[in-house]
Amino acid sequence: MPELPYPPDDDSPRGARPEETDAERRRRRARFLRELAEARELRDRVQPRRAKTARLRHAMRMRTFRW
Repeated sequence: MPELPYPPDDDSPRGARPEETDAERRRRRARFLRELAEARELRDRVQPRRAKTARLRHAMRMRTFRW
């Protein structure tokens, strides 16, 4: 198991560092969302049939959604 750059804190939720600022949290979240989008794009390129099926399924959900 890799060594953590900071000691684990049992009092904080999910092991978050107490000195973490909102800006750091937003930066980490933005990086995570970028990597997630990149992974989805890669999966769509590698599995075009599954991506097409997912697009059609999403379109059907949007058509049948009632406000």
